[in-house]
Amino acid sequence: MAANKYAGTQTEKNLQEAFAGESQARNKYTYFASVARKEGYEQMSALFLKTADNEKEHAKMWFRELAGIGDTKANLAAAAEGENYEWTDMYEGFAKTAEEEGFPELAAKFRAVGEIEKHHEERYRALLKNIETAQVFEKS
Repeated sequence: MAANKYAGTQTEKNLQEAFAGESQARNKYTYFASVARKEGYEQMSALFLKTADNEKEHAKMWFRELAGIGDTKANLAAAAEGENYEWTDMYEGFAKTAEEEGFPELAAKFRAVGEIEKHHEERYRALLKNIETAQVFEKS
């Protein structure tokens, strides 16, 4: 991936916040669209989905500025690292906090998702190895 020319600046933090906000809005609007559709509000569902698509493009624009999109090898490596952080640090830390605060059911959910993230990491690392050893199914 290309270097992030904004590294260490407030602008980098602003771009990260913009990316996170747009990404969260996209997901939220897709959830809202599902509810509207289930309630029979097709037009409102379509509007939520259209807005979600706009938010996706906004997020992509900010992510590109952060040099977050590379070639497939770089993307697989970045994805594996992200999944590793999620299952080794993030979700385990969340689970411990939830337990300390008296939320054992939520702690169990955090740990269960952490296990899924571990499998995601393994899958990305296996795919990366396949590319590195020319064991891919097909490249056109």
